[in-house]
Amino acid sequence: MPKETLYLKLERKVQVQQDEVYLKDLGKFTCRDDKILNRIRAMKILTFQPEKDGGRRVVSVLHLIRLLTEEYPGLDIQNIGETEVVVERVCTPRYKNARQVFKICFVCAICFFGAAFTIMTFHNDISIIKVFDRIYELVAGQKPEGATVLEISYSIGLAVGIIVFFNHIGGRRITRDPTPIEVEMRMYEDQVNNALAETSDREGKTLEVN
Repeated sequence: MPKETLYLKLERKVQVQQDEVYLKDLGKFTCRDDKILNRIRAMKILTFQPEKDGGRRVVSVLHLIRLLTEEYPGLDIQNIGETEVVVERVCTPRYKNARQVFKICFVCAICFFGAAFTIMTFHNDISIIKVFDRIYELVAGQKPEGATVLEISYSIGLAVGIIVFFNHIGGRRITRDPTPIEVEMRMYEDQVNNALAETSDREGKTLEVN
């Protein structure tokens, strides 16, 4: 009989909504023997203890390999994914409550007024009103009275530039490329996950082989 091979592709971070964490929650797996694969996917890896775990645990691939080899000694295990998985216990309500709506509105207000304040202070630092007035006076030969075509064109161009740069119009993308915010969020998420894994290793809280 040929030796069965199990391929693991573990995720860097997973979120679960129950205390019991099974192997299927940690990534993707494939094996020629469907019976073995189904049993492996249903293996319990850990049970969250809120007072002890703090809602996060880090699981090493070596710990998983040890559990699998103890259950299936003749199984060849190949890991093609991450070496450590950050498991986070989350509690997501089924329906949005008033607190969630308030938090969304608060964040939107902070982003809107914060961006507006930043733009205004930047324009004030470079004295853009004086620059526009001087340009208009040089071109038209007279001092401007109120808003001119320069301010209107600049405002329209600024809005179009922001939309094009962030690749979003409402909930729709202009192109299929990820937006700059998505790229920065992914980089931030990777750094956070790496920090969590390293901290767990240093504190000896990682589910690891002895």
